[in-house]
Amino acid sequence: MSLEKHYTRDTISNYFSGIISLQNNDYEYSYNFFKKLNNLEDNHYKFSKSYIETLVNNSKINEAFKYSKKLKSKKKNFFQSDIIIISKFIKNNNLSKANDYLASTNKNNYTPLHDLLSQIIFSWVTVEKSKLNYDDAKEVFKLISPKYKNIKKINDIFLNCYFDTAKVNEKFLNLINDQTTDFSRYTFFYANYLLKKDLIKKANSILNSQLKLTPRNLLLNQLYSDINKKKENYLKNSFDCKNISNIIAELLYITANALSNQSLYSKSNFYINLAKYLNQDFFSYNTLLAENFIMIGNFEKAKKNYLLLNRYGDHYSWHSSKQIASLDIEKSQTEKALKSIETSYKNLNSPDNYQTYDFAQFLKNNQKFKKSIKYYSKILQNIKRSHELYPKVKDGRGIAYEQIGDWPKAEKDFLDSLEVKPNQAYVINYLAYSWIEKGINIEKSLKMLEEANRLRSNDGYITDSLGWALYKLKKYEKAEEYLKKAVQLMPLDPIVNDHFADILWMNGERLQARYYWRHVLSLKDVEDELKNKIENKILNGPTTLN
Repeated sequence: MSLEKHYTRDTISNYFSGIISLQNNDYEYSYNFFKKLNNLEDNHYKFSKSYIETLVNNSKINEAFKYSKKLKSKKKNFFQSDIIIISKFIKNNNLSKANDYLASTNKNNYTPLHDLLSQIIFSWVTVEKSKLNYDDAKEVFKLISPKYKNIKKINDIFLNCYFDTAKVNEKFLNLINDQTTDFSRYTFFYANYLLKKDLIKKANSILNSQLKLTPRNLLLNQLYSDINKKKENYLKNSFDCKNISNIIAELLYITANALSNQSLYSKSNFYINLAKYLNQDFFSYNTLLAENFIMIGNFEKAKKNYLLLNRYGDHYSWHSSKQIASLDIEKSQTEKALKSIETSYKNLNSPDNYQTYDFAQFLKNNQKFKKSIKYYSKILQNIKRSHELYPKVKDGRGIAYEQIGDWPKAEKDFLDSLEVKPNQAYVINYLAYSWIEKGINIEKSLKMLEEANRLRSNDGYITDSLGWALYKLKKYEKAEEYLKKAVQLMPLDPIVNDHFADILWMNGERLQARYYWRHVLSLKDVEDELKNKIENKILNGPTTLN
């Protein structure tokens, strides 16, 4: 229905400003516009959906509840408003109201996802409200479609944990050892279950085993660290499988994670904020929320969430510090970022090899090459060649050595990295390209780059290196094929464009070559040395084979 027929210019302006703000993921702005509108849902149903999303993504759950009840009274409710009302009832342990609402709701306009969530929530409310035994509860959950296999596995775990069945340990182990999907997250819930039974050694052993397989898992690392440091708050990241509010929160988190993986960040945030409302003590939900804010470009909101996480132990503190430093880099505040990350690293009680590697990488990536070498070397003193970090550390240190002009040490590190792990396309590329630039091992470099290109066929840097090797070998026709593809893959890279211009010149296409050199001069952040070379090439062409 047309807005113009029913509302003033101010109403229309506020509505469209709110919609644009919401589309830009500026939730506070959208709220400020939408809250000025009253009863717009009567003639414009899209408003109510946008307003609900805005309220929840501003963590205004109580306000969202009141508005959802208003929609229900007008028979203009929909899934998002329904789930807010149900969540409020469950949070307040008003299970009879939750049950009645779920039973009476018209689900004709629900999507398959909405149907699934509604069915699971209704089943849990039934189990709790009716005080069902385990066997009867299993029958209730059989109604969930078997096509949702992973959800059923996770829900079955929580059902066994809720009833504390004799099979709960077996069920947890089967899930976290399932190779079809990454269920490592549920190691946390198993350890949490064991800790509440005061089975600290067993919880520690389970975490230790899983961390050997997934050593960068933030959730597990922090819990493992807290247990071993005998912190009294190791259950601070709280989850209770006997609390259906907590269980439903985790199922909403699974939904949020799936939506985030589909780049539906605002919809993902809706479910995370509901999960946070249902389990306010599970602080790690903020991790996904912060990641979503980064992806939508709201760095201030992301930073706010990382600062919240910063207080929950060394692993969350380090993760947050890395992310905040990266955000500072995005804002061209490199020195501030370097200072803050160094302070954070020094504040770690006992940094592990992965944290030291992160720090070394950050230093290297921000041109603190000599300093990074110190930390790469520190890691190598602590690990064996069989460690997964070994080839990565050798590669990182090799780049740092090459950048400070110590080629013999750089070459040794690259070769060592490839000896341990041969099929590293980027390490192959870096070493082979460096050889080409030095005018050595050209034939060998060509073979290596052909292998790297096979491994990463659409990588601009590797394609460029392969073309450049062919150029050096005077195989100009073949070189042009690869360098043309490299320009298509990386149209704004000055080196790639310069290489393509060189090959065009050598193949007699001088007008086109000058076009690409002029294009390089128009690009941002082109180094002065390259500019001077290109200005000379525009006049005289490549005087040598570079």
